[in-house]
Amino acid sequence: MFKHLFGPVPSRRLGMSLGVDLIPLKTCSLDCVYCEIGKTTDLTVKRREYVDIKDIIAELTAYFEQNPDPDYITFAGSGEPTLNVNIKKIINFTKSIKPNIPIAVLTNGTLFDDKNVRDSILQADLVLPSLDAATDKTFKKINRPHKEIKIENYIKGLIDFRQEFRSRIHLEVFILPGYNDHEEELLQIRKAIRRICPDEVHLNTLDRPGILPNLQRASSEDLERIRAFWGLNNVEIIASAKQRENITSYRNDIDSAILETLARRPCTLDDLMMILGLHASEINKYLGTLEESEKIETVRLARGVFYQTKK
Repeated sequence: MFKHLFGPVPSRRLGMSLGVDLIPLKTCSLDCVYCEIGKTTDLTVKRREYVDIKDIIAELTAYFEQNPDPDYITFAGSGEPTLNVNIKKIINFTKSIKPNIPIAVLTNGTLFDDKNVRDSILQADLVLPSLDAATDKTFKKINRPHKEIKIENYIKGLIDFRQEFRSRIHLEVFILPGYNDHEEELLQIRKAIRRICPDEVHLNTLDRPGILPNLQRASSEDLERIRAFWGLNNVEIIASAKQRENITSYRNDIDSAILETLARRPCTLDDLMMILGLHASEINKYLGTLEESEKIETVRLARGVFYQTKK
């Protein structure tokens, strides 16, 4: 069992994606209200090693000695991957042993105002940063950033990265009704998108329960309305979790293991991680599909969000 690798995880955007997690659980520069991993417990902008680079390299080497190549190697997981000061070295090592597998980096992009951070991921083939707000008020409300992060520097960092990065950028905008779906904010986000010039813009919304209670997901009609309002020709609405079942890398054994576990007793995400020995990001992919298929449901109790079989 690997400590820092997870998956391959079924992804409509990336196919069969092997995850590389460089950060301890819930360590991030943001504490987004909708985060499916859970509340950030280490809110930081401090870059350091976090995990031993030798351990990452050893796991990557062992994985590819025993397993077929995935469609992507994706740096993502428990928090913000660019907080790890060795991400450049690990990307370069991965490229050296598997030059034909594209590398993706899932990042919130908040550290891109630092040129060292931007330089550290220039060898990736695809970078997927996020931008959920373009005004200070909404940014603080939905993303709850570290106090040193300013919205204007955040956007400027994304603009600078676009000018330096020669491969593809897919910018994700997470729409949360009541937070960032009003006209003033949408106009400012559109303005920022035009300045950043990503290859694609991905409109997404709530899939798993967030940190705060009573958060609502945007409907398909809401997302279509926003796409039409923006009038941009590179905006894609991310498909529902249910469609992951059609991906060849979707594993029915994990699906069954989760259902069998929840049939015995309700569990939190942390419970399922401990019981199944799987990474949170991997489990969440299957939870989304199972819930949309109405095989499981959620209930929020004092200890957090619990998953249970549908009654």
